[in-house]
Amino acid sequence: MLNDKYLPVWHFSEKHALNIAAPQADVMAAVLVYRPDNDGFFRGAIALRELPVRLLDRLQQRTTTPRKAFNLDNFTLLEQTDNQQLAFGLAGKFWQPDYGQVTVMNADDFQAFNQPGSAKLVLSYHLEKQDDNHTRLTTETRVFCLDNQARRKFTPYWYLIRPVSGLIRLRMLRSVSKIAAEKLFNS
Repeated sequence: MLNDKYLPVWHFSEKHALNIAAPQADVMAAVLVYRPDNDGFFRGAIALRELPVRLLDRLQQRTTTPRKAFNLDNFTLLEQTDNQQLAFGLAGKFWQPDYGQVTVMNADDFQAFNQPGSAKLVLSYHLEKQDDNHTRLTTETRVFCLDNQARRKFTPYWYLIRPVSGLIRLRMLRSVSKIAAEKLFNS
């Protein structure tokens, strides 16, 4: 499993799964085209999460280009194995108003990342063929805090965002299922 490869040890984890009436290749194609920023709930949750930093920008009269909202583009593709697995990574201080994200260019950068006071996150997808027309899609998010300072700061943040994160993951699974079904219907 890719999540075991990139974060074999973790402090926080969230896992969701859905059986989808579509072939494995169609489900992987749907995962790859899924965009959470097309979901109004996701956009609203991110807007609420980013409100403090946007207000601070306004109060400090920052005239730079407006911040781009957080989305899947913030993640780094770590690896894809055929139509079976996919893993994305993030690194930084996610609890900070601006996410404290550090850019990691690839899987090697992600694995080497060790900035004190930070955390690493892997978002993985596992697709299990049930038969020619049915696939079980599982998504798991794992977070590893690099030291006790990061763990103390991340823990309250995790418990605050986890319910919303769970809803986003469930909505994502349903959207992927719908995309895969539409692909099957249009074939």
